[in-house]
Amino acid sequence: MILIDSHCHLDFPDLSVKQDEILANMKQQQVAYALCVAVNLEDFPRVLALAESHDNLFASVGVHPDYEDIEEPTVERLAELARHPKVIAIGETGLDYFRLSGDLEWQRQRFRNHIRAAKQCGKPLIIHTREAAEDTLRIMEEEGASQVGGVMHCFTESWDVAQRAMAMNFLISFSGIVTFKKATNVQDVARLVPLDRLLVETDSPYLAPAPHRGKVNQPAFVRHVAEEIAKLKEIDLATVALSTSNNFTRLFKLDEIIQCQL
Repeated sequence: MILIDSHCHLDFPDLSVKQDEILANMKQQQVAYALCVAVNLEDFPRVLALAESHDNLFASVGVHPDYEDIEEPTVERLAELARHPKVIAIGETGLDYFRLSGDLEWQRQRFRNHIRAAKQCGKPLIIHTREAAEDTLRIMEEEGASQVGGVMHCFTESWDVAQRAMAMNFLISFSGIVTFKKATNVQDVARLVPLDRLLVETDSPYLAPAPHRGKVNQPAFVRHVAEEIAKLKEIDLATVALSTSNNFTRLFKLDEIIQCQL
């Protein structure tokens, strides 16, 4: 059995200072691979360096919708950086109307650039959406995001939103939030998402799952996310692990690297 953390930020200070410990904990919990997700272009070299230094780490390239006053990503720049063989996705990208207000057209244009870059380089998208589901889905439809597919990361939206995203070839990824007692809406959606459309993640160093809630999260804790989904679906952990690992392998076109371990 192996597990894969489909979304983490190992370059962030809370995790980068204890890299050897993080990797050892992953191995102990049978977390064989992790995707280190970029949030801006300025720090992308750190993310890529991690992926280049470890066979079991991969990278993405993108600019998070919350980031202002940074290098604005053009379609050409994103596509160029995504040509690196260890870069397996574009993102994280999307819309976030929770943290920012006012005229957010720049955020929507940034999102469009990411989708266009993904189509240009043929790599899937990692999408973040918070209090912006309708605009997120609308732009995905308008820009043809279904041509490359991807993942709706750290999913907290409704079943309707999940269905509409899956109809555009997107997988649904659950984080430690699914283990929170009051997150009944997320748990309800997790029960309904088919096994072949599901991923697990930590979004570490954030959102540590129970029983580690409130602590610094890490990829090893993705096991708790998978265990909770197994409980919700009334199946065993090995089935969740195999399905989510297969889904990750298929989405990010990593059959030659990962499939032999499944």
